[in-house]
Amino acid sequence: MAGWKLTDAEHDAAIAVLTAVTDHKLLAGWAADCAERVLLSFETVAAEDLRPRAAIAAARAWIHGELKMTDARKAAFAAHTAARDVNTTGAIAAARACGHAAATAHVAEHAIQAARYAVASARASAAAGDEGVVSKRESEWQYQHLLALRSQL
Repeated sequence: MAGWKLTDAEHDAAIAVLTAVTDHKLLAGWAADCAERVLLSFETVAAEDLRPRAAIAAARAWIHGELKMTDARKAAFAAHTAARDVNTTGAIAAARACGHAAATAHVAEHAIQAARYAVASARASAAAGDEGVVSKRESEWQYQHLLALRSQL
């Protein structure tokens, strides 16, 4: 994925600022929401592989105190392994988004990686010529969603 523009630059800085000052558990929920938006990109290619979906569930379970951080981290590793088991760019990025969502339980900074991989997955799944529009739309959704989640506190 070297050389990819993972997210729209206009929103990337704003998202980075917000994630730096946002509650750890809220970030895990946001990361799970971002990853879930692109999960179908993975499941279309590997419907029988539940590891990315399980990683999203692990992130949410950790938020609610139903799962230890170490178990969420194991789910993250499993999702990253799932990414290595597929060969389409969109599916790989989607699985990585899911893995980073679960890894947010371990380190909050993984949330922004989940969002960036979600944008990469959406971009890879876009029709030829629409990649930039899709990236910008996904980044805008992520930014607005994070603002909305923060406003509910």
